Amino acid sequence: MEQTPTNKTRRILTGKVVSEKMKDTVVVLVETFQKAPKYGKYLTKGKKFKAHNPGNTKHLGETVKIEECKPISKDKHFKVI
Repeated sequence: MEQTPTNKTRRILTGKVVSEKMKDTVVVLVETFQKAPKYGKYLTKGKKFKAHNPGNTKHLGETVKIEECKPISKDKHFKVI
């Protein structure tokens, strides 16, 4: 019996570059719009992700898409598309 490889979808997120000081790495701020369960008010929550950016092609303030990939370092597990 052959086993077929599982097709896991990788997360693709859109965010804004907030830091480009590291070599081949950018920090991307991804903001989500969520409704508070208790009061029903809408809140903007943000999370920063480190993403691999070969050649330092993306710069501060640009909007980029990042895709989940295998871990590149301790806390870098996304790459810039």
